[in-house]
Amino acid sequence: MNINNDLEKLIENLPFFLQEQIHQHHNKEQLIEIVLDLGRRPEARFTSGPQYLSQKIISWQDLDYTTKRISKFSNENRAGIERTLHRISCIRNRQFLINGLTCRVGRAVFGIISVIRDLLESEKSILILGKPGVGKTTIIREIARVLADDLQKRVIIIDTANEIAGDSDIPHSGIGRARRMQVAKTEFQHQVMIEAVENHMPEVIVVDEIGTELEVLAARTIAEKGVQLVGTTHGNCLENLIKNPPLVDLIGGIQYVTLSDDEAKRRGTQKSILERKAYPAFEIIIEINDQNSWTIHEDVKKSVDLFLSDNFNLGQLRQFYLTEKIKIKCHQRQTYSNYLIKNSNSFTNPFLITNKNWTLINNLKDQKSFKLPSNILVIYPYSLSQNLLKEVLLKMGLKFVLTNEIQKANLIIGFKKHLKQNFQLMNLAKQKNIPIYGLTQISLYQIRKLFQLIIDS
Repeated sequence: MNINNDLEKLIENLPFFLQEQIHQHHNKEQLIEIVLDLGRRPEARFTSGPQYLSQKIISWQDLDYTTKRISKFSNENRAGIERTLHRISCIRNRQFLINGLTCRVGRAVFGIISVIRDLLESEKSILILGKPGVGKTTIIREIARVLADDLQKRVIIIDTANEIAGDSDIPHSGIGRARRMQVAKTEFQHQVMIEAVENHMPEVIVVDEIGTELEVLAARTIAEKGVQLVGTTHGNCLENLIKNPPLVDLIGGIQYVTLSDDEAKRRGTQKSILERKAYPAFEIIIEINDQNSWTIHEDVKKSVDLFLSDNFNLGQLRQFYLTEKIKIKCHQRQTYSNYLIKNSNSFTNPFLITNKNWTLINNLKDQKSFKLPSNILVIYPYSLSQNLLKEVLLKMGLKFVLTNEIQKANLIIGFKKHLKQNFQLMNLAKQKNIPIYGLTQISLYQIRKLFQLIIDS
């Protein structure tokens, strides 16, 4: 892989005392971003971890020096450097004065998508999933270049934040022959997507960070016009996308269907089931697990249908190494709820919340098969932050499970004022003999105090 990062153009816009420190740093090629906050020491973040660059603290003059040498900040508080892929984001105080900068290093990495070259040649629409900072934008930039230069496609890039082709009217060379359309404001992205198809006859549309319902609708419209789509969105895996209402239409949408008695018996399911609503806008999904390991769903229709019916995902794992070796293997991944049912008697169950691994259980499918040891709290939280509960219980070292079904709980905890108003909940708890604990104030201290009383009793 060949990397073009124009790092020198970013360094020369920093204060002089930082330029010297970065030039001398032995690990500067692994630099991810530089953080400059008023009154704090400057910090560099590398792939190996963060490091301070100097004992000197950042002053107003240091921030002013950098901001005067870059382009103007947009409404999203982002700026760039001409003909580079670097991004500078600012933090402002209440008077809208800049008191912090995040200088992100942009890199064009040539050859990074060799592991999925066959998928590009299939001419199917591709959606890339990954958490922030994992390299989704770098990947679609290289996909755009390969499609335009190697496969001779007419490619249009919808560059909303100028991250794909850089902060300049002249696009960065990292996109090859692909053309770039800039977006004046983030909320206009869906309009520019449709405009690109209607005005410029593209064979491929590349768009970064699909996030709103209007952008999802635009993506579906483009797919129905026969144009290949390449896009990214936030999420760790296909399951996240299925459970995300604004984005689920990218994979066809989900709807409840009521089956007849005979059909339900034939399928061996309940009468009300979830099914895919329509054909997915993206036919292939790539999950970026980390920089060298990607999970591929080559048939999104089948993956979604299997997930909804049998509770497992069928994926293909592709790994690549510095030795230029690529490993491809297929694997079947169970969903969390199915794994729970099959491993309910094991103390290594991933749903038992520990310091390293905690999961919120939303759907316990079979009460008989789910038998927890008596020393584990099964809690039904009512009008109470689940994150707050988890934080307290993890610190106390308690084994617990959070459930959304009162019948499965051996304990109900909530805000006292709201509990008193829910007569149905109170009656159901009384019938099932489930104790209810009410909090007059919601705080870490009050929750901890309550659980200490529960343990002592």
